[in-house]
Amino acid sequence: MADIHIHRAHSLGLAKARKMAWKWAEAAEQKFGMECTVIEGEMSDVVEFTRSGVDGRLLVEADAFDLTARLGFLVGAFRQKIESEIEANLDQLLASGAKSSTEKKVRSKKS
Repeated sequence: MADIHIHRAHSLGLAKARKMAWKWAEAAEQKFGMECTVIEGEMSDVVEFTRSGVDGRLLVEADAFDLTARLGFLVGAFRQKIESEIEANLDQLLASGAKSSTEKKVRSKKS
């Protein structure tokens, strides 16, 4: 079995990180056929995801995303491709989240 661990620090805060995690979960369901469950907490959320050959969780905190996944034998052969695709997806979401925060700050200063 192969394991994946990805950590991404951010400065979104929990409310915005939650929204990003929901987007990530929706994309994982559509693109990879994952079954995702979101467990909301006071200080953090957990997105559990599963499909044949893959089990994992995304810990969503106010200042970081922490993804761990266990890949089965057959899927494990594609570990590097899967890991780089997840990293790219998370990085894209974080970039869009940071960009929209910056745009809101600029708009509010102009008002």
